[in-house]
Amino acid sequence: MSNKNSIVYRRVGDYLIPNLIIPPEEARITLGRWGMMYKSYLEKHKKVLFSLLICQGKLYQHCFEVENQAKDMYDALIEKMKGSEGVTEELKEHNQWEWIQRMNNIQQRASEIVCNELIYT
Repeated sequence: MSNKNSIVYRRVGDYLIPNLIIPPEEARITLGRWGMMYKSYLEKHKKVLFSLLICQGKLYQHCFEVENQAKDMYDALIEKMKGSEGVTEELKEHNQWEWIQRMNNIQQRASEIVCNELIYT
């Protein structure tokens, strides 16, 4: 006679420990770079929100949504910076080392912006 919202406990010694189970839809979500960074940030710095999302079974879905936003923002920033700084396929053909250096610099700056605006907020 348990309903969907009741918590089942197991006895370990003198303690009752809740049986927390990740909902099936949560278990299927695979987080990438941005989602894992965000989850780690929540766990270390936003403990109340992290616990609340776990209890509601929404942690992975929330992190997945932030990851999608971060990917979109990162890709858009890369394209915008490439255009404004003249990093083109022509440069790649004529001077690969300069293209690599400039792309690495653009990617690093885009990562910092995404982290500061989406991940660590």
